[in-house]
Amino acid sequence: MTSHEPREDKTAALLRAAALAAPGERITVDELLEPLKRRAFGFLLLLLAIPNFIPVPLGIGGVMGVLVVALGLEMLVGLEHPWVPGFLKRRTLSRDGLLRFLDRIEPMTRRLERVCKPRLQRLTRSPFTFVSGGIMILIGLLLALPIPFTNYVFGAMLIVFAFALVERDGGLLIAVWATTLAIVAASATFSHALLRFFRDLM
Repeated sequence: MTSHEPREDKTAALLRAAALAAPGERITVDELLEPLKRRAFGFLLLLLAIPNFIPVPLGIGGVMGVLVVALGLEMLVGLEHPWVPGFLKRRTLSRDGLLRFLDRIEPMTRRLERVCKPRLQRLTRSPFTFVSGGIMILIGLLLALPIPFTNYVFGAMLIVFAFALVERDGGLLIAVWATTLAIVAASATFSHALLRFFRDLM
């Protein structure tokens, strides 16, 4: 008989509750992640997606990409909970800014939450976290590449990935895995064609 994990509050509601519980105007990453426990991987991934949707200095995609790769490596080696370095735990976010971001992506999160449900939950646990870690690394590498106008695309993929992990939705995870591999294959084909084009010009 398949064992199912108890249903919990939805992703956006949990993140909003954590933000509203902050005593001050700013909240540290550690304060956000602490009550989320075993679902911290998904929530941390969601936090890493945020800067891709707000006006930030050029090159932020590279920074976020490296952090996503690091998070993927942690899943790849089998950590059950993410290890977050001290300097990142101490980073603070504007509570109002976080709430505004949640309001901004609410149409997407509402649709995702209607679709998401605990299914194929085995895919969200070890040893399949090895696959999720590898896919996360691929997304991080794509995000880190200086490809114009792709931050929103890969940021949206991170949000979907995060929801799949938090909601224990193995079906959605399969969709993220397949989409990422398709994008990598398309990027490799395009890069090869572009390289051959420039080679022919010389």
